This record gives sequence, structure tokens and C-alpha cells, in this order.
Amino acid sequence: QVQLVQSGGGLVQAGGSLRLSCAASGRTFSNYAMGWFRQAPGKEREFVAAVSRSGGDTNYADSVKGRFSISRDNAKTTVYLQMNSLKPEDTAVYYCAARYAYYSSYVPHPGASYDDWGQGTQVTVSS
Repeated sequence: QVQLVQSGGGLVQAGGSLRLSCAASGRTFSNYAMGWFRQAPGKEREFVAAVSRSGGDTNYADSVKGRFSISRDNAKTTVYLQMNSLKPEDTAVYYCAARYAYYSSYVPHPGASYDDWGQGTQVTVSS
């Protein structure tokens, strides 16, 4: 079990960039695959990206491919979401999440369940 604390959200103009961070406490961080999700007003929670325990395998929603990048630094026990070429439709509350994984290369599928969640951070993209 890990505690996740997020930072890096804010207001940005369309075409701009933001980098979200999710810092984990606990010595077992490297045993968890990590994911990013978002929820816009009036919408269901949406899968954004996921990364394996090792950081070498990733998966992205079609809507963010080529624009967003997920990465992790196990030494810093932190996962990141680099968001470039932001669009107004990216506006949402973004959540990081941790899923215990048995295999270092396993990437959770978009519908997979997660064990722990961050508090969420608002990302607003203006046109």
C-alpha cells in the first residue's frame, strides 16, 4: 500500500504544456504499476496512461497519444505525466493511481482496477 500526493496542475492556454507529478510514500513503490486518469465535469472517469513497474512499458489512450508521456523514477518514488499541445478538451481533474503488479513489464489495461489513488489535481486549458 502506498500514499500518493499529486502536484503540478494549473491553468494553461491551449497549445501549452504542463507536467504533473505524483509522489509516493512507502518502500514498495517499485512493486506497483502506475496509471493516470482524468474526469471532466459531467463525464465518467477516463483512462489516460499507464506504465509498468520498470518504466519500460507504457500504454496511452488514443486521445492523448503523441501529446502526453508517462514516466517514472523509482529512485524518487515518483510518476510523471508530461502533457504537451494541450487542448481545451483536456480540462479535467487528473488522478494518479497505483496497482500492485507481479511482473515488472505488466501494464494495466484501461479497465483494470487500482489499489491506491492520489487526491486529484485540476488541469484547466483555456482557448
